[in-house]
Amino acid sequence: MLDAIRFRLFLAAFAGWVGRRQTRAIAFLIEENRVLMEQLESGGGRLRFTDDQRRRLAAKGKPLGRRILQQMATIVTPDTLLAWHRRLIAAKWTYHRQRVGRPG
Repeated sequence: MLDAIRFRLFLAAFAGWVGRRQTRAIAFLIEENRVLMEQLESGGGRLRFTDDQRRRLAAKGKPLGRRILQQMATIVTPDTLLAWHRRLIAAKWTYHRQRVGRPG
């Protein structure tokens, strides 16, 4: 009886984990489709992403990780997405440090 309850609890936790991963992957693919539609509307042959499009794709792609992104057919490589995310985080934390005490 106790083993059945543990198994059900494990199964529920595993199903929740898989569901969250699939939800993240679907959210990334939806965002990627939005970006592609914007690119088609703007015309032109080569894909040139705006900073906003890069930010949106990087934010949705980072939680998935490199392995999942490599399995999915994406418009940019996983390394490019993760580099965009690193730049996004680096830009977020650039602020002027205020020195305390006497100037040097």
